[in-house]
Order: sequence, then C-alpha cells, then structure tokens
Amino acid sequence: MNAGLRDLVYIALFAAVTAVLGLAPKIDVGPVPISAQSMGPMLAGAILGARAGASSQAVFLALVAAGLPLLSGGRGGLGVFGTPSVGYLIAFPIAAFVIGALVERVWSRLTFPTAFAITLLGGVGVIHLLGVIGWALTLYLGGATTFAAAVTAAVIGDLVFLPGDMAKAFLAASAAMFVKRGYPLIGR
Repeated sequence: MNAGLRDLVYIALFAAVTAVLGLAPKIDVGPVPISAQSMGPMLAGAILGARAGASSQAVFLALVAAGLPLLSGGRGGLGVFGTPSVGYLIAFPIAAFVIGALVERVWSRLTFPTAFAITLLGGVGVIHLLGVIGWALTLYLGGATTFAAAVTAAVIGDLVFLPGDMAKAFLAASAAMFVKRGYPLIGR
C-alpha cells in the first residue's frame, strides 16, 4: 500500500474511532453533554501526527455537518454547530493538529509524561478554551445574558468536564506510547 493511500486509510479509521466514541452514552449535565468523543482528537493527534490527525477530525466534522448522527446521543447535521457545543466541536481538528505537531517534535524522545502533558495541553487546553468561547458566544448571541455573564456561565459549566477529560488525556497518552512501541505511525 503506498503512503498516500495508507494515510487516507488512517484518516478514515480515526474519523471512525471518533464516531464510535460517540456510542458511549452521553451524560446530560447542561447544554453540553459529557461524552467520550473528545478523546478522538487526542488519539488522532498523538498517534497519527498533526496533518493526518487534524484531517481525520475534519472528516468527522464534515460527516456530522452532512447530517450523519455521529455525535453522542445520535446528533448530527448543521444545527449542532449552532448549539453551545460548537466550540468543542470546532476544536477537534485544531486540538489534533496541536497534539500531533508537539508529538512529532519530540517523537524520538517521547516518554509517557511528555505524551500526557501534550494531550493535556491540546486535548484539554485547546478543546476547553474553544469550547468555553463557543458556549459563551451562543449564550450571549441568544440574548439571554451579558457577555461577561455568558463567559462566567460557560467557564463554570465547563469545569464539570475537566476530570473526565484529564482521564481521557491519560488514556490517549498511554495509547500513543503503546503504538509508538509496537507500530509507530509517526516518523515512518
């Protein structure tokens, strides 16, 4: 299999992995559900690298936008990009790219603590930052509150996701180290 075709297969595979993570039941704690899907970009970036990881998440979002019910709870379609989840979703390819770029930089000397720090930065930091921005904007543009109150509500609402996302970052870093040892896709 040539390198271009192999990359396409991995991109499709990690788009599918992100979709499968949506099969785990979501937990509704407010307008943004807790789901396993935010681990998708962490895995994609840490295992595939920046370009392929981000591409896999862009494919996933394109499929969601096309109407496939791939998000947790069977959600899909353009309408999901008008909900408080929009920032989290838009962050998927960006987080995968950031994680992948950082992993690529340290690939030859990648250790678990470094992989964990990278998945925390990209998978928790990037996703939560953009998630809070999107959530706050939907609250503010919905006319329900002032911008400062919208940001405060989004930040407070986002705190519930931190423990689970830290656990997902730990699992993604573990998977990256396992793949690095057994079947490295980065640096090939």
